[in-house]
Amino acid sequence: MSELLKTEICGIKMNTPVLAASGTFGFGEEFENFIDLQKLGGVMVKCITLKPRAGNVGVRITETPGGMLNCIGLENPGVEKFLAEILPRIKNKMNVIVNISGSSVEDYGELAKILDVDGVAAIELNISCPNVKDGGIIFGTDPKAAAAVTAAAKKMTGKPVIVKLSPNVTDVTEIARAVEAAGADIISLINTLMGMEININTWQPTLGNITGGLSGGAIKPVALRMVWQVAQAVGVPIIGMGGIRSASDAVEFLLAGASAVAIGTANFSDPTVTEKIADGLENYLQGRGLENVNEIIGKVK
Repeated sequence: MSELLKTEICGIKMNTPVLAASGTFGFGEEFENFIDLQKLGGVMVKCITLKPRAGNVGVRITETPGGMLNCIGLENPGVEKFLAEILPRIKNKMNVIVNISGSSVEDYGELAKILDVDGVAAIELNISCPNVKDGGIIFGTDPKAAAAVTAAAKKMTGKPVIVKLSPNVTDVTEIARAVEAAGADIISLINTLMGMEININTWQPTLGNITGGLSGGAIKPVALRMVWQVAQAVGVPIIGMGGIRSASDAVEFLLAGASAVAIGTANFSDPTVTEKIADGLENYLQGRGLENVNEIIGKVK
């Protein structure tokens, strides 16, 4: 593996700074016939909850100009099955970063404790979820709630804790500072933007959940702006994501201050895109006579 791309974030040694984003790459093993998983810095696996979830009913994905809307509803087998059946199969193939979600602060703490095991490189907190104990407020839109979730997870695990920020806020830096102060080791952003689509023949929303998360190339300028803003506001490493489809997109995020990037929606249209982006990033660095990817991180102030 090329020395140009090798990096380390909070003790996680990565062959490249290119990761696969949660919800778009399954548990990684689904893609091993398409790419060399060792060429990835890690895989943020499908979101895991305490109990199995069937997800939302009705239409759950629809294409949009430059992207897609989804309302999957966190369908997953639950943490017990993940630990018993899935983690043993995948833990030696890649850095496994487990994305977790809960409906209370306590859920996040419990999940972090359960997942503090060999084979898990880090835990990523999906805070774009409603807190059922506090009137349904979305954890990621309230600095105090986001900080509480972060602190609860940090207390229960020795693994690096990554907090995934929602873009559906007025000032993303306020949330970033709050989770950093609460102990976040790494910040990842952005999660999906809220959107919807209406069928003009039925006069009904396309998605079964009415609204869904917008992702794909259309959101890249928003994601890039937020990564740049957060990089100016915090001192912890950032994993940038949101509409990255090419090596040049990845370079932009690194220049904006991300230490690594995660590829999401693009995996659906091209299952080899992560490896292509890693190769393209290496070519870019070689072309500029650089010795390591860290030389370009945060060059845009």
